[in-house]
Amino acid sequence: MKKPRRTWLWLLLLAASLGVGWVLQQAALPAALMLGPMLCAIAFGVSGSDLKLPRWAFFGAQSVIGCLVARALSASILIEIADDWAVMLLIVSTTVMAGALVGWVLVKFGALPGTTAAWGSSPGAASAMVVMAEEFGADPRLVGFMQYLRVVIVVMSASLAGRLLLGHDVPQTSGPALFEAAPLLPLAETLAIALVGAMAGRFLRIPAGGMLLPMIIGAVLHTTGLLEITLPPWLLAISYLALGWYIGLGFTRSILMYALRALPQLLLSIFLLIGLCGLSAWLLHWFLHTDGLTAYLATSPGGLDSVAIIAIGSGANTPFVLAVQTLRLFIVLLTGPQIAKLISRYA
Repeated sequence: MKKPRRTWLWLLLLAASLGVGWVLQQAALPAALMLGPMLCAIAFGVSGSDLKLPRWAFFGAQSVIGCLVARALSASILIEIADDWAVMLLIVSTTVMAGALVGWVLVKFGALPGTTAAWGSSPGAASAMVVMAEEFGADPRLVGFMQYLRVVIVVMSASLAGRLLLGHDVPQTSGPALFEAAPLLPLAETLAIALVGAMAGRFLRIPAGGMLLPMIIGAVLHTTGLLEITLPPWLLAISYLALGWYIGLGFTRSILMYALRALPQLLLSIFLLIGLCGLSAWLLHWFLHTDGLTAYLATSPGGLDSVAIIAIGSGANTPFVLAVQTLRLFIVLLTGPQIAKLISRYA
């Protein structure tokens, strides 16, 4: 492909991604700045544009996602976990096992290959699951398709649950401006952690080390008060854009048709997972006497960021919801590779 034509295609993809992302954001869809670019990139990939995002861009987005997960930890969340750790661990374990069961069903009935089904059905943060899937040999395109399809459905169901339990619509909180100013020193320190952690992870050949090392280092420094992790909206938007493009541009016509043929099984698996997580919510309500909406949001298999937005806007016990969601995310990151291997071997 000639260089001028390739340049124009990149500019066209950028313009389309920003436009679709903005429309999805106005519609209050979660992860709109990743979903929009991913959908546009799928269209370009299927049409045979031959555009490919370099892997270093994926690694950069990976390290920023690690810092994003680390920022989710706070002293209040750790206190919540310490107070009710046994019940939380039980609830989180049932949710993780529900995801593993759904993955096993998908493989057993031939909808998807083992590792892809395992990571696609894992109830963790969608962006983190895509990153881990790429590192452990699963197909990140299908995992991304599964994860973000589930995120959209889960957010809609959570909003419906809020309406039924509260008697009114769950209000949506408005995000910060895209180009909001950020303090320079904390931003530089955060970027240094992302860069050093990503380079060390690649050098040491740690699986998903580009995300895990920034996440671990950032979590320790953030929770001890030594560092305030600063991720301005424009930096997250760039990372989401890179991740969405990396996933979407990998799609071909055959891959897209494969995903669409598996759509009925995927939808069934999503609703099965939501139902099993609803059972976990009932157990949480029964053990700790939390209100119904807090229990539902705490066990909801959606993205950490989207669930946090609904929890804050609905008046639920936000620290408790984030505590359960964060604990589950770390357990999924630790156990995901082993669960994927077991599903591949025995399903």
